[in-house]
Amino acid sequence: MADQIVRALCLSGGIRILACNTSDLAREICLLQQTSATASIAMGRGLAGGALMGALLKTGQRIAMKFEGNGPLRKLLVEADSDGAVCGCAGNPAAEVEPLNGKWNVAELIGKAGFLTVSKDLGFGGQPYQGLVQLVSSEIGDDLAYYLTESEQTPSAVGLGATLDSDGQILVCGGFLVQTLPKADQAELDKVMERISKLPALSSILTQAGPEGVLKELFGDIPYTILESHDIFFRCGCSQEKVERALITIGVKDLAAMQVEDNGASVTCEFCRKTYSFDSDNLEQLIKRTTNRADE
Repeated sequence: MADQIVRALCLSGGIRILACNTSDLAREICLLQQTSATASIAMGRGLAGGALMGALLKTGQRIAMKFEGNGPLRKLLVEADSDGAVCGCAGNPAAEVEPLNGKWNVAELIGKAGFLTVSKDLGFGGQPYQGLVQLVSSEIGDDLAYYLTESEQTPSAVGLGATLDSDGQILVCGGFLVQTLPKADQAELDKVMERISKLPALSSILTQAGPEGVLKELFGDIPYTILESHDIFFRCGCSQEKVERALITIGVKDLAAMQVEDNGASVTCEFCRKTYSFDSDNLEQLIKRTTNRADE
């Protein structure tokens, strides 16, 4: 079954819950990034969080989340589109830390001193948006919930989970997002929060019943309706044209230095690891384009 996200609303209209399975996505990206065991858990959580945040977007919008702390991972970057496309990368994917009390120590890997930056491309002429909050736990889910509650004024709870198989690859990955809307009934909200506190392991629910099983566990006896569901998948937005535009921004002097000293240049996408190569003639063309742009 393909990775999927499901969005639901209680019938009283006050509680929105999203749940997703991102196991295949996380497995593919962790293999591309060559992540360590703990970095795979961090990446898996981040990708599930990105899928959930992307599902809140309107058509044509895009979101980027950067977790940047003082730990050895350095940064975790996740981007998501409104259509379900997600990608991610890490600053130092090979970084590793020892477990803490028998659990994955994602907080130490990311570092507890740092920031979460959320950038939104609202599309169709909308003004870009950027929010910044301090990392509160560096466990990713708590930080996303804090951002949504503080920066977007939508009280939220986020649960993210990932497990590895015997080969150290992602086995199961996914998460949920609970949001309180203006019409929320306090009694219903209390029930959901209590169920969150007693929720079985996400991996077991996702394995047995998928995202819809997570919704059933969280809503319990509260009536709800499923609003939509769609696939989640990996897609990188890199292209030859985008890399060329990036090279042009470094200026004629640096392009000429690459041409003379290195006889060319190569650029590797940090998300999909595809390498774009430019020989001396290619760089000469970029230099001319840069010069012509400066003369306009």
